[in-house]
Amino acid sequence: MPKSMIFRFSLYGFLKNQQYFEPFIMLVFLQMGLTFTLIGVLVGLREFLRNVAEIPSGAIADILGRRKSLLFSFSCYIVSFSITGTVGLNLVGTSSIYVVFSALLLATAFYALADAFRSGTHKALIFTYLRIEGRTDERTKVYGFTRSWSKLGSALSVIAACFFIYLSDNYILIFYLSIIPFIFNMVNVGTYPKELDGDGHAENAGIQEIIEHLKASFILAFRNPELRSLIIESMSFEGFFRAMKDYLQPILKMAAIPLAAILFTDLALSNTQKSVILIGPVYFLMFLGSAVANRKAHQFVDWAGGDEPAALKMWTFLFVLYIGLVPALYYNVYWAAISGLVFIHLLQNIWRPLFFSRVDSHGDEKKGATLLSIQSQAQSIATMIYAPILGYVIDSVRILEQHNTTGEFWPIAVFGALIALLYLRLGKA
Repeated sequence: MPKSMIFRFSLYGFLKNQQYFEPFIMLVFLQMGLTFTLIGVLVGLREFLRNVAEIPSGAIADILGRRKSLLFSFSCYIVSFSITGTVGLNLVGTSSIYVVFSALLLATAFYALADAFRSGTHKALIFTYLRIEGRTDERTKVYGFTRSWSKLGSALSVIAACFFIYLSDNYILIFYLSIIPFIFNMVNVGTYPKELDGDGHAENAGIQEIIEHLKASFILAFRNPELRSLIIESMSFEGFFRAMKDYLQPILKMAAIPLAAILFTDLALSNTQKSVILIGPVYFLMFLGSAVANRKAHQFVDWAGGDEPAALKMWTFLFVLYIGLVPALYYNVYWAAISGLVFIHLLQNIWRPLFFSRVDSHGDEKKGATLLSIQSQAQSIATMIYAPILGYVIDSVRILEQHNTTGEFWPIAVFGALIALLYLRLGKA
């Protein structure tokens, strides 16, 4: 096995996260005319479609080959980016919101399919490499290291995206720009060693074998109390995080517009260009901080005294952060709201390598990608429920308080605090 594989794994994450639209995706949808409710529905539908494909994708990856699964995933991402860019350039302003939404749903379907075939697959591939090398005790450290390169890739993508948006005064073109690194990543993954496909690899596996593989994986996941508890935890933590994380973008834009008026009085900037002034630096620093958080996750575990104590401490930190965000978001104290949301992003980047290490420690080599896909599916179900409800509540608050000076995003903090409190009280029951 080549010793350069850790570099190759890191390169995978670095290129995968060159999604230049990521720090602006909610602003893109708002620019296309979607309400927060419609955005929430779109996110919920994405999670539903991902759910449909999630478990079979993990089984197919385990049995037919994880590398092929990833190559198919990248192809679907490229199609999704192309459709979204075409919608933004050709349909917005000339077609009804229902036509725009339907086209975005098609792009979302390809994105969901891509996520389904990627989710859990590369992690299982990394864990297989560590087993072959006899380094399973380094799961949290190695996964945290490779994920840190994903976040460094995100940090670089923010700089490139902000530069491009400022020059073009357009959010849409960055979807086409995102296609290029995915082509390079197809070359990277396509040349991984065959051994990483796992022991379950079989070129001519039939549908019956896949069904039996799924059945055995479900039994392992839900009869094992530790795995069952971890799946519930993922639904609580990651499920809600995925539903609320992009609301940082409109908050940053709201804060950036008055700031730009003070700092750049002599420049005639559009609101799109003004948004770059805060989104760029904040997302850049947040992704750099996320890279550090991933690399230091194993040190946090050592400090806390093990995986389970570390997870409990993280839930406590999360509850405190959400409680502090309630007044910050209600009274539009932008610096406090932005800081709190950034800290939640950083906390999530410590939680992920810790969480996946805990899943793998209770799992089975031949069902690695399937178990991680079951976890991802459960997480998607939670996001599918949270996102539309959260979008509808925020739209409702926006209408009710449109003549007041209070903010509309405080429901994020209330929902988050309640979820954290319920898990702390009931999650281990």
